[in-house]
Amino acid sequence: MANITAAMVKELRETTSAGMMDCKAALAETNGDMEAAIDWLRKKGLSKAAKKAGRVAAEGLVAVESSGHTATILEVNSETDFVARNDQFQAFVREAAKIGLMGNGTIESLEAASFPGSSTTVKDRLQELIATIGENMTLRRIAKLEVSKGVIASYVHNAVSEGLGKIGVLVALESEGDVDALSTLGRQIAMHVAATSPVALDASGVDQATIERESAILRDKNAGKPDHVMQKIIESGLKSYFKEVTLLEQPFVHDPSKTVTQVLKEAESKAGKPVTLKAFVRYALGEGIEKEEAPDFAAEVAAQAGLKA
Repeated sequence: MANITAAMVKELRETTSAGMMDCKAALAETNGDMEAAIDWLRKKGLSKAAKKAGRVAAEGLVAVESSGHTATILEVNSETDFVARNDQFQAFVREAAKIGLMGNGTIESLEAASFPGSSTTVKDRLQELIATIGENMTLRRIAKLEVSKGVIASYVHNAVSEGLGKIGVLVALESEGDVDALSTLGRQIAMHVAATSPVALDASGVDQATIERESAILRDKNAGKPDHVMQKIIESGLKSYFKEVTLLEQPFVHDPSKTVTQVLKEAESKAGKPVTLKAFVRYALGEGIEKEEAPDFAAEVAAQAGLKA
């Protein structure tokens, strides 16, 4: 029997994108013959993942998971919404989000973590799922929030299952106050975030490139004005912009007569202690992914037949 080395397993994995243990088994079954091992994996349907890796995956699920003072939010993409309703896929996404609680909030950490109930990593388990279901899937992004005291509230909009949906939100409230009061407030703010999609907590968190773009728009709209007037216009315009897009300055969706900052201040009387909104994360499924247009099947058939569509 051939000596199966780690280098051989690595090479086979890179060639087929099959799981590590599957590659090891393939090499053992074929006495270390690399080409035969590739064929063995193909016959088992375990090397499909490599062929599907180039396909756009913009559907899928967003998952939220919390434990104590720690919470994670994870987006896992698939090619079709049909797969997002698959029990195996949902179970994987939910388990991956739980595993993320123990990591450092990066995809790399999550991929390298051991998948419960198996000897494979999360990355390997995903490759196996791709081979089984037959669609490209990706661990797109993950975030982790922590508080030393207080709560991390979560909200999933139009949840397809507990903690799984198309839009997920985490809100971290730092406070020594009443946990029930904080949890209620946190969920309300999380629902607000889902509805308004703020770009940052406050003005200091807005990306400089975004500020420059908004300033340029104001300059174009007010071209020809004197410099001292233009400066005041830009300052006023940015102040209005920040009220629209930063969470703490937005009108609270549950009571638009108050800002989120005012709501937090008023909540201190119920919580019994000062309350600080430390951070938030909002993931909307597929945002920023350029989806492929649906194929024109009539044109495709006509082209293959040498005819005009």
